[in-house]
Amino acid sequence: MGKIRTPFFVVNPKSYLYGEESLQLALAADKFAEEYDVDIFFTAPFADLYYIKSNTKNIKITAQHMDPLLPGRGMGYVLPESIKSSGAEAVFLNHAEHSLKLSDLVKTIKRAKDLGLITIVCADSVEEATAIAMLKPDILLCEPTDLIGTGKTSGYEYIRETTKKIKDINDNILVMQAAGISSGEDVYQTIINGADGTGATSGIINAPDRIKMLEEMIQAIVKAKNELR
Repeated sequence: MGKIRTPFFVVNPKSYLYGEESLQLALAADKFAEEYDVDIFFTAPFADLYYIKSNTKNIKITAQHMDPLLPGRGMGYVLPESIKSSGAEAVFLNHAEHSLKLSDLVKTIKRAKDLGLITIVCADSVEEATAIAMLKPDILLCEPTDLIGTGKTSGYEYIRETTKKIKDINDNILVMQAAGISSGEDVYQTIINGADGTGATSGIINAPDRIKMLEEMIQAIVKAKNELR
């Protein structure tokens, strides 16, 4: 697992896109990752991971979830080795739409680490974020559930507070803040206020021109990066 360059960006279409539509956005992200020299993660439905990986070379293909089982019995679960062999480099865990019990989260993070998969673990509150930080995820996504998909971003005080508390526990954890990101300006402000990375779903999916909006957001990443040097 290579070092993640900051600030990074996550394109997270969830289940809005699949197949050819998902690939077209992934190809745009792949182009921008190379053109702007930014680390971009791209999530996709499980069935599309290999398809997208086979057609791209610069983005970090990311699974939306996985289960902690080992190869063998386990019908209908998401096997970590299958995620890895499909070309995924990272996995989301504990998203509000697929939350995990703490015991399962502990086991799943360990399975991901054993396979060299980057873990992007979600937390709903400052308290949950500080608790999860003890599990040493690679990236901790602090995202109040009630702001997901609303177009309202976390307040900058929330961004600064959660980032500081996580870094105080483990400075190696990268902090992602992404609630309600819907414009390049949102991206810029989130990074300037201390986040290591950000990303978007609705802000890209609902844009009149998804690829144009994605490029605007990546340009904002570059602008913030240059100003923070």
